[in-house]
Amino acid sequence: MVVALGELLETGSQDLLEGTLKVRGPLLQRALESSWEIVEGRAPILPGWQRYSGVVWSHLEPERLNVAQRRRIFVPSGLYGIASAEDPVADYRLKMNVTLSSVGNVAAFWRAHLTPVLLQRLKGATVVNLLPKEHAAAIELEELASALEVVTIAFVDHEGARAVGHAAKAVKGLVARELLAGGLDSLESFEWRGWRARRRDGQLQIVAPRT
Repeated sequence: MVVALGELLETGSQDLLEGTLKVRGPLLQRALESSWEIVEGRAPILPGWQRYSGVVWSHLEPERLNVAQRRRIFVPSGLYGIASAEDPVADYRLKMNVTLSSVGNVAAFWRAHLTPVLLQRLKGATVVNLLPKEHAAAIELEELASALEVVTIAFVDHEGARAVGHAAKAVKGLVARELLAGGLDSLESFEWRGWRARRRDGQLQIVAPRT
């Protein structure tokens, strides 16, 4: 993937770079600089839990987790394939839903590689899936579920439609934290600002408050 990223940087037009890296202006310049650092092998790295940011991560509060708990958090990555929250990560901007000329769709490229690795690495484990569609596309979840127990948690409104927005991201971070601290059973009584857990059609859902 690093080679494919280098080819993009060397040959990509302004429009292609903006479309692939999903940024413009000063943010594009920063993305190009960090991408060149990765390609040239000089990128500064941080543990994933320090590198990643955003609403989900701030509500997860990874700094309050111990090392063993952070190692149980796996993040699909356009650059790395997948990394735990303790793995070293550079400052990169490569999403799963983009296409690179030499590898094609990034999620499809990783899917062929990640699924067998996860089957081997997670043998005997229960996997809790909190992934958005973009990241879930990098893993054959049905194949994973044929060999492991996979529990997908949906974040929905009262009618069952997917919940989106700041609050949905915040509650996802809180649910992840609760899972790491207390396991799946602890979610049965989960409640936060009107969000509550329920089971429907065999699926565990975190339901938004009525508006």
